Amino acid sequence: MNRVLKAGLMAVLLFGGLLVSLSGLAEGERRIGAAVYDAGGNLLRPEGFREWVFIGAPLTPNGLNNGSAGFPEFHHVYVNPDAFAVYRRTGLFPEGTVVTKELVLLKPGLHPDGSLDAPSGRGFFAGRYNGMDVMVKDSQRFAETGGWGFFNFGHQAPPYSKSAAAAPAADCAGCHQANAEKDMMFTQYYPILQ
Repeated sequence: MNRVLKAGLMAVLLFGGLLVSLSGLAEGERRIGAAVYDAGGNLLRPEGFREWVFIGAPLTPNGLNNGSAGFPEFHHVYVNPDAFAVYRRTGLFPEGTVVTKELVLLKPGLHPDGSLDAPSGRGFFAGRYNGMDVMVKDSQRFAETGGWGFFNFGHQAPPYSKSAAAAPAADCAGCHQANAEKDMMFTQYYPILQ
């Protein structure tokens, strides 16, 4: 192999390794659940997200918020596994991170605060699915909303919409910018991310 060809091949390999390194993915890792857009730039609903890494289920019920919580459902939150692996190694969410939040209504309660009695004690329990929101980290595409895009696939029982347009900054990004602990994520409420 001639010297110039060999040097060119080495440069390609080094540059490729640098790109893998900068993307946060180790060699051999592949994107799982990465964002897919249609021709109009709408995000396609992530498939198989309930099999991703489950990071938590925050709940702010009406019964604990004078009958009018802003988001009274459970929020079952998942992150695509390859992004989670990078986060665990680096403490940073890589470009291409996809986070799904599925809203789950409370099982109707018997007590005034909406709680139920169960063999394990009195508490709040998940009922039926009732909506889906997604956030995607893409610093170029969503520069105006802090590097993350926010999408609503419907706040109703499934089936959810097949695609969604990015939400205006006022809908989600503003709250995340003002209240999220780290990189637009509410890491303060997810022990697995701390």
